[in-house]
Amino acid sequence: MSETSKISIRYDDIPYKVSPGRTILTALEEAGRDFVRGIGCRGGVCGACTILYRIKGKPEFIAALICQDEVEEGMEILPLPYIPQKKVQHDLVLGEGETPEYLVRKLYPEVNNCVMCGECTRLCPVDIDVMSYVGMIKRGDLAGAAHESFTCIQCQACVLRCPSQISQPNAALAARRFQGRFKEAPAEHLSKAVEKMQSGHYKSIFRRLSRLDPDDLRALYQRREREPDNTHPGTWLPQDRSLL
Repeated sequence: MSETSKISIRYDDIPYKVSPGRTILTALEEAGRDFVRGIGCRGGVCGACTILYRIKGKPEFIAALICQDEVEEGMEILPLPYIPQKKVQHDLVLGEGETPEYLVRKLYPEVNNCVMCGECTRLCPVDIDVMSYVGMIKRGDLAGAAHESFTCIQCQACVLRCPSQISQPNAALAARRFQGRFKEAPAEHLSKAVEKMQSGHYKSIFRRLSRLDPDDLRALYQRREREPDNTHPGTWLPQDRSLL
């Protein structure tokens, strides 16, 4: 691609000429940027590559994942390799007279200070209604909060702009944990999987994988069965069920 057809961006205050139509990650790598940290799954799941960017001349900051969002002319990108967060250690134990709803609010009482400004929802790079699930935690609706926050990638971008200093992703994680432990029926398939693991069922499979050379292992990974996009939860199973 000729230099005249490329677009101009800045990453960490360094200018780059990059190819349009690429993700920020692939465009920067093609331009010679070597990433040794701040990159994880490359599939939009882990939240490790969260950034903030602003289009030159426009006022708003936007949160994005560099492995998912495409480059735009005039992007000024701020990498976020680490975001300090409040993470309260806790056990999934109920004391006498305590409820899961009470304990989640006790762990993260700042949810009660939410002023409903909506900045958390606006900034979320995976389009979760963060303000909504914070309100659910306040009301004691852990099932709703667990469902609404289920696709959270723990990037912590919402924490950056919260005027009430709420650690939304960790409050939601506590809500999901307490909801799963005390409110949901035990998952039979998970119990069976644990029994299989303890019986040594998977040892021979992993021994076989460990003997493969890197190229064969990579080819096996590329041929893996993948769940189609937009499949209704709980309806898809792979043909090879040896690992289930």
